Amino acid sequence: MTYAHSQKGLSLLGWMVVLAIVAFLASTAFKVIPHYLDYYSIEKAITSVETDKAAEVRSVPEFYSYVDKALTINNIRDLKLQDAMDVQLEDNEFRVHLKYEKREPLIENLDLVVHFDKDFRVRTP
Repeated sequence: MTYAHSQKGLSLLGWMVVLAIVAFLASTAFKVIPHYLDYYSIEKAITSVETDKAAEVRSVPEFYSYVDKALTINNIRDLKLQDAMDVQLEDNEFRVHLKYEKREPLIENLDLVVHFDKDFRVRTP
């Protein structure tokens, strides 16, 4: 029993390793989370076309304009909407394909890549 009693916790080196791992994970999270928040804002802007009766979006250019205004309001300025989103109007329904990726530098030549690819079906009001 004296062996178990003599152990008191992590050494200084152990604490440094734990802190380094926590700092790395926090740094990674702080770089990735904003991209996911932007994605959810874009997703909300696309789906709100269906519920916003005052906008009266009826054509593809109006759809792009509506979503672009929503992105400007949400301060998403680093996304080229024409490249990231493909919109088609079929049978009173917008078919939207959102596909883009963002890269965030992590360590020297290592990057974090988040890839978003989703299809939406939005009915016209």
